[in-house]
Formats: sequence, structure tokens, C-alpha cells
Amino acid sequence: MVIVNKGKMRKLLFASALLCCISHLHAQVGEKRYDFSVGGSLGYTFNRMDFQPTVKQTMKNDMAFGFATRYVCEKYFTAICAVQAEVNYWNLGWKELIDDGSGNTYMRNLSYVQVPLLMQMGWGRERRGAKFIFEAGPQLGYYLGGSDERGGGVWDVSHRPNKVTHQYDHEPDNKFDYGIAVGAGLELSTALGHIQLTGRYYYGLADIYDNSKKGFFGRSANQTIYAKITYLFDIVKTNNPSIK
Repeated sequence: MVIVNKGKMRKLLFASALLCCISHLHAQVGEKRYDFSVGGSLGYTFNRMDFQPTVKQTMKNDMAFGFATRYVCEKYFTAICAVQAEVNYWNLGWKELIDDGSGNTYMRNLSYVQVPLLMQMGWGRERRGAKFIFEAGPQLGYYLGGSDERGGGVWDVSHRPNKVTHQYDHEPDNKFDYGIAVGAGLELSTALGHIQLTGRYYYGLADIYDNSKKGFFGRSANQTIYAKITYLFDIVKTNNPSIK
């Protein structure tokens, strides 16, 4: 019986998503496109940490913003195929639900630069009108810094459930983040550019704390819901009068 290390499985899953996205960019079999657009985005994140042992939490939310580029490479039957890459600033972390009678409150801020590389499929109008879009792919991140907010009078951790207190006074052991992002939404295309309204789910594969036998947490990864609006304007457009 072969036992596969969980860390290797996560890296394999991430690498598979990356290869799938790259192959999508190069393997053109439909009507070729050469549309290249750039722009920016503004959104809102809802984040929690997947802790093992568990830490009781509620969603922590914050603003997010970033830069986006997109390359439309082909139209395959009715599907418009593209790759969208972004550089985003996210303030993630977690907000605990402390119900041990101490009255304490706790929220941890973790600031990241996140870089998704997403395979994008669209169905609908390319130049003038609306289309539905689906996107999926790998995402890389880097931890910039953080802070915590404690409240509720005298800080007392002696009665925390499961005695889980390691997260309070420890900076992340791992600054690099990686995972898989999946999303869907609508895009409106006009003569002035493209407006995307999308929602995404990011499943973090990397643990922020040491997950070895010496570490306290077996898992400590970001889990994020992200809602955003993106505006893209065309730099290069395919010269084809039949495109609608």
C-alpha cells in the first residue's frame, strides 16, 4: 500500500492546475483571437482559516483591489477562451468567536499580494453585449505583514476550547501561499471596454504555520470568498469584422 504525503498531494494539485492553465493558452484548435486587455479591480473578501485543531470563527471581511490583464486566445464552438492574470492586495486572516466566558475578542489581519492565473471560458457576446464567464486556475501569494486586535477586558486564555492558543503570539511560519481559485460571473462588453462582475472561491493549499510533527497545527490555510468588479480596456483587438 502506497501512502502519499499530504503536502506532496497539495503541490501536485497546484502544479496540475498550473499546467492545465498553460496548456489552455497554447493549445489552439478553434478560431484564433489576439485580444489583449488591461485594467483594475475592486472587491471584498470574506475569509476564514481552516485550522486543525479547530478554532471557532466567523467570516472576516475587508476591501481588496488589484491590477488585471487578459488575453483572449480563441473561440471554440460557442466558448470564448482566455487567460486572465492578476496582481491583488488582500487583507485576510480570521475573526474568532470566543465563548468561554472571558468576554475576550480577537481578530488577526494577514496582508497578502495574491497572483491568480486563471483559465477563463465565456459564452455570449464578445464585443457588444453580455456573456457568462467561468474561470479556474492556480493562485500564488506572499505574506507582507500582519497585526492583531484584542479586546474584551483582561486577556485570559486559560479557558479556551481545546486549549488552542498557539495562534495568538506566532507570526506565520510560511510566507508563501498557494492554492486553487474557481469563479463565475457576468461580463458586459462595450466600445469603451469590459466590465466583469464575478465571485470566486479560493481554496488555500499552503499552511501558514508549521505543519510538521513539531508544529502545533496540522492545517492552517486560507479559505476565501471574493466578490469583485473589474474594468478592462483593450490594447490589442483581433481584426475580424465577423466578431460580434
